[in-house]
Amino acid sequence: MRESHFQEGKWWVSPYNFQPEVRESLLLPPSVQIHDATLRDGEQTPGVVFSIDDKIRIASKLSEVGVDRIEAGMPAVSPQDAEAIKEITKLGLKSKIFTFARAMKQDIDMALECGADGVIIEVPIGYPKLVTQFGWTWEDVFKKSRDVINYAREQGLYAVFFPYDTTRARREDLENLCKGIMNESPPDSIGIVDTMGCATPEAIKYMVGWVKGMTGLPIEIHTHNDFGMGVATELAAVAAGAEVVHSCANGLGERTGNAALEELMLGLHLLYGYDTEYKMDKLPELASLISELSNIPIARNKPVLGHGNFIRESGIGIQYVMHDPMVMFGTHPALTGRVGEVVLGKKSGKASITYKVGELGLSELNDEQNAALLQKVKDAGIAKRDFLTDEEFLALYNTVRP
Repeated sequence: MRESHFQEGKWWVSPYNFQPEVRESLLLPPSVQIHDATLRDGEQTPGVVFSIDDKIRIASKLSEVGVDRIEAGMPAVSPQDAEAIKEITKLGLKSKIFTFARAMKQDIDMALECGADGVIIEVPIGYPKLVTQFGWTWEDVFKKSRDVINYAREQGLYAVFFPYDTTRARREDLENLCKGIMNESPPDSIGIVDTMGCATPEAIKYMVGWVKGMTGLPIEIHTHNDFGMGVATELAAVAAGAEVVHSCANGLGERTGNAALEELMLGLHLLYGYDTEYKMDKLPELASLISELSNIPIARNKPVLGHGNFIRESGIGIQYVMHDPMVMFGTHPALTGRVGEVVLGKKSGKASITYKVGELGLSELNDEQNAALLQKVKDAGIAKRDFLTDEEFLALYNTVRP
């Protein structure tokens, strides 16, 4: 594991992330795997439908960027999903392929038929769902899970026990379920699932230690982003010892989405110092593919992926954007396959005009012309309520330098 806040030409983050007093408080596991659920939880985004070909393309790109595990779908949902998973398992990807399953033997059989490496076995445990939605007790959940977990492992599948809505479970229900499972049908790992995205990072850290102490199993963390903390809570789980984080590319997922794959990748590699093999320069390709196939645009200021992340409008410091970008940004744009850009608008200064004139290969302006053009640019930016395109700037330039 690396303990450096700086790498020439790549990133420059806070050195306090690696302060001994900070690192000593963490229970970081030796390595962390990313389990991406874009093809299942991501497709549960209202209005999103991926075809068989879409899923094959997405899985291939996920594997290319370095995802360890791909949750390729829930074959019990439809024949099309089952066919997609079968085709994905034939690709020979580096990523392990998992399916999502109910606690039913037939769902495990379908995972086997599809050629999966592992299975996520979902059961409810959150008190609102357990009692109101299903009318079950923890004993019902245990009885439904026990034989299915054992069967999955006997068939050679990696079995993840996934008691969802974990963060709204009654303490006694979760304790009894964990103890029962460990006595009669221990899985390979267990998930802590913040289905409603309603737990704080501190609560998640506590739960990771608690569940790990009860079971001794590797912990997987799966969160949603209802309070804007999906990535923060998953990284908090890692800091408490969780070995697997779940994600969706572009932050897709029900309601406000799941923890975003791209943000987790940068967080693990840059902020926590894991030496990963993620192809972060390929993230824009993955993001563009997901955006196209889901028909959901990426916000301009979306972390990691937003096209405005490396744009500078203010005139102060623009010389660094292109020549020494880590003065202005935490990462070099090239790390994630991007370039810096200077744009013009209300917040521009004289240096902005000089830079853009040079960038476009135009004739230099004298001080009077520069000042006049700057005022026109500011006025146009105010009227447009946005920055100007190069074509709009050129039209203004021609009014002061015919």
